[in-house]
Amino acid sequence: MKDLFSVKDKTVLVTGSSRGIGYSIARGFAAAGSVVLINGTSGESVKKAVKQLLSEGLRVHGIAFDVTNPAEVEKNIEKIENSVGPVDVLVNNAGIHRRAPLEDMTMEEWNKVVEADLTSVFIVSKAVAKYMITRRAGRIINITSLNAEAARPTIANYCAAKGGLKMLTKSMATEWGKYNILTNAIGPGYILTDLTKPLSDDPSFDAWVKSEVPLQRWGQPEDLAGAAIFLASEASKYINGHTIYVDGGWQACL
Repeated sequence: MKDLFSVKDKTVLVTGSSRGIGYSIARGFAAAGSVVLINGTSGESVKKAVKQLLSEGLRVHGIAFDVTNPAEVEKNIEKIENSVGPVDVLVNNAGIHRRAPLEDMTMEEWNKVVEADLTSVFIVSKAVAKYMITRRAGRIINITSLNAEAARPTIANYCAAKGGLKMLTKSMATEWGKYNILTNAIGPGYILTDLTKPLSDDPSFDAWVKSEVPLQRWGQPEDLAGAAIFLASEASKYINGHTIYVDGGWQACL
C-alpha cells in the first residue's frame, strides 16, 4: 500500500530556514527523504546550516537570497528549477519581529515587518507558482501565527501581517486550486526560538504561557515538522485553504 505520508524525493524550498522554526521544518523534510533547499539572507548562516545537515547524511542545498526582493527571488527560483529540480513544496517561513507600542511604532517598524512577513510570501509564491501552474501540481505551506487570531500589545505590525497571511493563504487556495496547487498554513503557538527568547526569559511571561497552554509548556521548533510533512503529502490531497494551529491547545480554552 502506498505510504500516504511519504515526502520522499520531493524537492522542498523552506524560506528563512538557516535557524529556528524554518531549520527544524527543513530538517524534518530532509530526514523524511526530501531534497531540501535551505534559504536565508546570510550566506554564512546558510552554509553553516547546510554543513550540519549534510553531516547527518541528509540531502540539502543552500541558496541565500532576500525574499523581499522580487528580482532576486525570480533569479534564484529559476536557478533552483534548472539546477536542483522542480520545486514540489514551498514553505514560506521567513519572518521578523519589531516590537513597539502602537502609538510609538515608526513607519519603518511597520513596513519592515509587513514586507518580511506578508509581502515576501506573495513575492516568493508568485515566482514558484509560475512553474507549479505549468506542471499542474504543487504544495504551498505558509507559516502564520496565533497572532493571526489574537493580538498582544507591542506587535500590531506582526498581528496585521500574520492576519493578512491567513487571508492570502485562502486567496492562493481559491485561485490556484484549479491548477492542483494546494495552499495551507501552519500557525505556531508559543515556540521557543530566537524571536521568542526575550519572552521566555521573562519569568512572568514564561509562567503565563505555561498557565494558558493546556500542555503547560512552550513548543519546540521540531513540533512543527509533522504538520508540514502532512500538508505536503498525499494524506492531505483534499485539504486546501486551511490553517493548522500547532499550539498545545491554546485556542481550545479561555
